[in-house]
Amino acid sequence: MNDPVNSFLTEQDKRFIEERIREAEKTTSGEIVVKVVASSDGYPAAGLLGSSMFSLALAIAAMLVAGSRDMWLFLMLFGVLFILLNELFKRVSMLKRPFVSAADMHEEVEQAAAAAFYRRGIYDTAERTGILIYISVFEHRVRVIADKGISAKVEHHLWQEIVDTIITGIRQKRQGAAIADAVKRCGRILSQYFPIKSGDRNELSDSIIMGRSFPS
Repeated sequence: MNDPVNSFLTEQDKRFIEERIREAEKTTSGEIVVKVVASSDGYPAAGLLGSSMFSLALAIAAMLVAGSRDMWLFLMLFGVLFILLNELFKRVSMLKRPFVSAADMHEEVEQAAAAAFYRRGIYDTAERTGILIYISVFEHRVRVIADKGISAKVEHHLWQEIVDTIITGIRQKRQGAAIADAVKRCGRILSQYFPIKSGDRNELSDSIIMGRSFPS
């Protein structure tokens, strides 16, 4: 199976975004981190629900075609189908999406983004000027988290503009360029309030973080 994260951005996209991060940080003491994950949660309940529903429907259809009312045969068919389909749902995560509510996806992305913000030490810059652009592919969601040094000065609606820029780019199949534009915009915002200072050092890596947030 193709890795949805590696399919989301090409190597050229990654290099382009990382160059934009370096350029943006030449004008500000702020730190910009981009993280892209396949999914913010494994959603095991959705996999069980989906495989159960499909197994039930297929088992009933098979019994109707066979013209049988044998309950033991039905249970055997259902059990075999459930095992096979459950494995398929585990391997093809996008099959789970119709069985996950928007509220659940929102909650998982919020939690995973916050965890990444702290786990990656973005909160621990000298002037509390770290910012995380978090993109979760499965949920089709983007979250921007700014540390309290930034939040005290920058209006929240500006971060929503960053989110909208990336989401629009994803819909247009130009996610690499959209993320690069978002990074550039972040750099301009940060440079207004936190211009580069003499002796400034790069506190966080400029490399895009790729992977998934939930435990294996």
